Amino acid sequence: MSYRHIFNISLNLAACAGLFAVLSVPNQLVWVSPAAFVYFPLEFMLIGLLLLLPGRFGRVAKIVMAVILGIVMLLRAADLMSHEVLGRPFDLIFDIHLLADGGNVLSGAMGEFAAVGFGLLLVTLSVVLCWLAFVMLGRVQQMLLINARVSAPVLAALLVAWGLFGVFGSTRSGSFTLDQLVWHGRDTLNSVLDIRQFAETVEDDALADRADSTLLNRLQGKDVFVVFAESYGRVLLEREPFAEAMTATLTSAQGTLAAEGVQIRSAYLTSPVAGGLSWLAHASALSGAWIDSETRFKTLVMSERLTLNRLFQKAGWRTVAAMPGITMLWPEGEYFGYDHIYNAHNFGYEGEPFNWVTMPDQYVMSALQARERNGSSRLPVMAEVALISSHAPWTPIAKLVPWDEVGDGRIFNKQALAGPTPEVVWREVESIRDHYRQAIEYMLSNLVSYVQEYGDENLVILLLGDHPPAPMVSGDPDARQVPIHLIARDAEVIKAVAHWDWQPGMLPGSDAPVWRMDELRDRFVEAFTVETASSTGVVAAE
Repeated sequence: MSYRHIFNISLNLAACAGLFAVLSVPNQLVWVSPAAFVYFPLEFMLIGLLLLLPGRFGRVAKIVMAVILGIVMLLRAADLMSHEVLGRPFDLIFDIHLLADGGNVLSGAMGEFAAVGFGLLLVTLSVVLCWLAFVMLGRVQQMLLINARVSAPVLAALLVAWGLFGVFGSTRSGSFTLDQLVWHGRDTLNSVLDIRQFAETVEDDALADRADSTLLNRLQGKDVFVVFAESYGRVLLEREPFAEAMTATLTSAQGTLAAEGVQIRSAYLTSPVAGGLSWLAHASALSGAWIDSETRFKTLVMSERLTLNRLFQKAGWRTVAAMPGITMLWPEGEYFGYDHIYNAHNFGYEGEPFNWVTMPDQYVMSALQARERNGSSRLPVMAEVALISSHAPWTPIAKLVPWDEVGDGRIFNKQALAGPTPEVVWREVESIRDHYRQAIEYMLSNLVSYVQEYGDENLVILLLGDHPPAPMVSGDPDARQVPIHLIARDAEVIKAVAHWDWQPGMLPGSDAPVWRMDELRDRFVEAFTVETASSTGVVAAE
């Protein structure tokens, strides 16, 4: 036997092994193990039989199956990444935009060249996978056709054996690849149906007729900050390697604020997302609608549904957004009902960025204080604030400076240029988790320090996480819950929410209430609105 013949046999066997691996590899990283490949896939026999079709039929079958296998491999890779980052499978309708969003994050963290390179890599990968599938199937076909009269009965016998495995309840046989295609096809159809259904119901707003000055009258004269903390998840309070350090941080924060006469109530919310897509969480909390996809978000911002921001605006507050992560045009912002939007370019920050993070949290709060809370002859302010120092890549970690030295932010330049690079931090999961925890601790320290410095009787802060971190960071692929804290000096504010049964302090226990994020708007309005005769349609007797 010649070396060339041995080489061809080796390539054919490698192609069979490669096809088996493609059909067997799970779509979640936590499931990938040697045991996962002790598996009997139905598709292996079906592909073999189709490749045995004679003449043109066999050639066409090979081309069609190569395209399908290329798609399967792309979907499997997309599922693997999506489960790691978002804790769910990839959605063909809702997640295509993530490629552009991922490019923006990569550009901010590693530069434009890295983002362009990533895009080219995806295109090249798609072509290469289809080509590899074609070559692999060609080799398998070549091997089967060496003796088709033997190959066909063997494949048929294996097909019968597969059926018998199923009859006897084997867990090591199945049709995972076909099932995956069916799942994605079904989910794509469901996504289309969801878009239509949501578009029909989004205008059904219980507060549509309540937008007037009688709303939120328990908060009259108070500045209300709704603060979204990036990646602030419940896992921090309950899972190691975070829980011990975070419990100490929250206990310390609670003691510091209590010593200042500040009262706190805490609970949990269930976010519609994990690992990213923060704007969907913002929209869910503020609109009172469940926004778990980009398509729902786009449908929402084209509707007339009232956000909490707009309700405050109609009740007499000046509404602003502090969005340091907004670096491009944001036409969707008009929907929410802001009198003014502070973004990465108009907030006066002259310091260096912290990788993707355009400015540290302390600057955001300092600039908001200077621009909106100074002076006595002004309207009360309702501010939606996005704190992004706890956004990946979590390096460098910002540190607090005296508030009167924050200025235009150049004091943070040394901090912004210090610490390890993202490439160094992201080499090991332990390093990623350590920097993530430190970033959350900085966020909390910043808020506590702000309340100490500027928190008076007329300041109310609702602090909540937007979503948990990516499952690869949290260690929990099912995590969706985030802490929420109501912080105020005025005891009447805390009294107004007594029926919520939120727990005292910064550290909610395992039995603390858990709401869906879209419940927040209506419950907040109900708690802080005292019905009057005019608002209920009753005319008082003279």
